[in-house]
Amino acid sequence: MQKKLGSMAAFIVWLALIANPACAAREYWIAADEVQWDYAPSFPLNVMNGKEFTAEQRVFVEQGIGRRYLKSVYREYTQGFRTLKQRGAEEQHLGILGPVIRATVGDEIVVHFKNNTRFPASIHPHGVRYTMANEGAPHSHTAGNEHQPDGVVAPGGEYTYRWGVPERAAPGPNDPSSIAWIYHSHVDESADTNAGLIGAIIITKKGFEKSDRTPADVDREFISLFAVFDENASLHLQTNLPACNGLCDPDNEDFQESNLKHGINGLVYGNNQGYSMRKGERVRWYILGMGTEVDLHSPHWHGATLLHNGNRLDVTEVLPAATKTLDMRPDVAGEWMYHCHVNDHINAGMMTNFIVQ
Repeated sequence: MQKKLGSMAAFIVWLALIANPACAAREYWIAADEVQWDYAPSFPLNVMNGKEFTAEQRVFVEQGIGRRYLKSVYREYTQGFRTLKQRGAEEQHLGILGPVIRATVGDEIVVHFKNNTRFPASIHPHGVRYTMANEGAPHSHTAGNEHQPDGVVAPGGEYTYRWGVPERAAPGPNDPSSIAWIYHSHVDESADTNAGLIGAIIITKKGFEKSDRTPADVDREFISLFAVFDENASLHLQTNLPACNGLCDPDNEDFQESNLKHGINGLVYGNNQGYSMRKGERVRWYILGMGTEVDLHSPHWHGATLLHNGNRLDVTEVLPAATKTLDMRPDVAGEWMYHCHVNDHINAGMMTNFIVQ
């Protein structure tokens, strides 16, 4: 009898989830993987002008280690980490960013994490609600004689994070129908993020979400991380050093300069793909920042204007770990420049194009 009651209770819960999918957990299977990353796959061609890289530009794509580095990145898998998920056309622009985690108010985000790298790693979320056991950052708090879990995962290990989505994680009164938060590894935060472990969480306002939690009042979404990846501070510097040609002294300023990769989603000089839209579409841009004191960025869109919390602009600003959400209605067809307006960052390749058809 007790067994039948248990089965009946499970069936009722299942019916409730079907009737109200908002009650279901938003479940993800994400691994930290080691990959060979190419900052400029078009080399020796500069996509922005169709010409070969100049001597000044080659500092960032050929000198020292060059343009290919071993990095740690977040990648999404099917349930149980059976197979790697392939990204669709709408995700092509994400570049080095991890999979987009989506939810709305009342959801529970469940992330099954596997660390396939040689260093400890974690997933630390911004904005959402979590306990210290789900923080993804090391701490020394204990309960009795037992160390409290903190979500830091050793190489080869696995961990499941559970994060709530309260009202304070959702768009505010002046926000559009969705906003972005950052997630990243927080074991050795600077080394982890420079290695590439970063992604975006998008929370959609309750009542504006589709079944997949994308905003119903938007036709296209794009995410851009403006960041100078400092390969001198990456977890993988020592592993990447044997690939160096010529000047390879980690203490040399010229070598250090060659390891500063000024990119949008980890790509430089127009190598981003997938920023494509049509005239008149409702296009939402999520801007992310990360890095250090040089990461003061001013993204600029040519040929269009945007709204940020009701204010009209074509240039915005973003600081490390900060985010912005902006809406665009492109009205002129073309292949438009999209770049950081800081002069040093332009020269180092923090630029690409967006296409309006």
